[in-house]
Amino acid sequence: MKILFTSVGRRVELVQAFRNAATELNCGLTIIGADIDASAPALYFCDEAQIVCRISDAEYIPMLLNICKTEQVDCLIPTIDTDLLLLAENKGCFEAIGTKVLVSSVDKVRLCRDKNLTSGYFASIGLNAPQPVDSIAKFELAAQNGTHGFPAFIKPKDGSSSIDAYKVENIDDLRLYAEKIKDYVIQPFICGREYTIDIFCDYDGNPVYITPRERLAVRSGEVLKTRITQNDTMISEMHRLVADYKPCGQITVQLICDQVTGENFYIEINPRFGGGAPLSIKAGADSAKAVLRMLNGEKLTYIEKAARDGAIYSRFDQSVCVNEGQVSD
Repeated sequence: MKILFTSVGRRVELVQAFRNAATELNCGLTIIGADIDASAPALYFCDEAQIVCRISDAEYIPMLLNICKTEQVDCLIPTIDTDLLLLAENKGCFEAIGTKVLVSSVDKVRLCRDKNLTSGYFASIGLNAPQPVDSIAKFELAAQNGTHGFPAFIKPKDGSSSIDAYKVENIDDLRLYAEKIKDYVIQPFICGREYTIDIFCDYDGNPVYITPRERLAVRSGEVLKTRITQNDTMISEMHRLVADYKPCGQITVQLICDQVTGENFYIEINPRFGGGAPLSIKAGADSAKAVLRMLNGEKLTYIEKAARDGAIYSRFDQSVCVNEGQVSD
């Protein structure tokens, strides 16, 4: 069995999770990592490494298809947002050569990449979401109507990893950040506890694992400390989302629980393995094992609250020497 991770970067934990899953299942597995940079640390934890062109390059998809065909790759797994829409659009090309791609449908990926669409989608399925506007003028008009005000939150409409995302307290700062970001959304600032929900579904969008976890500490948008929190309301709300969204493989959903009202406000969907997904895997919601079992033709069923409730994980950095060994072109 062969799995290809694209833009593998620093996803060492994720690669290790699949390695551990293969060992526990007594399953032969070759892990191939692809990246534009030969010094990407996760490449050195893969069995094979492939250096590829940038995602924006016209040769990117043909290059991946060639790797998958030559190496007889069983499954391709994306790890960053900018990969998703392109892979969703070309999913049929990979399946034609026998490579499964763990990415959701084009329309669902597209709504995740535009924060305006994401908020509207949450509302359309009956989930709370801070509703955004996409200009200063619209914000000021909404403020007059009492639907927006300060503090507010401004971020790129297609952003990720909390890059250029700011809490703002006044109109002058808002204008300053709007000029910097250009293509932005402004939404009400929700004060409360932040959560990520790791969801894994089979190829047909049926849920296997739903794992809420509190984000206790975050750096550059990625969780450093987390607590598994098996909250019945969050799990029920995610069953509602999954029934409509029909994810293929792993997605993560982010929310803030309002500290005053206790209501959940959903803010983001990332239809891929999030940076903290290995923590839910370690706690018992082993989506790496689930992928391998699916590739072996097994029928998966939903396992309620598979991750150990209350388990706390604290992440740390390590280093690897990247000028020893060879990386293939």
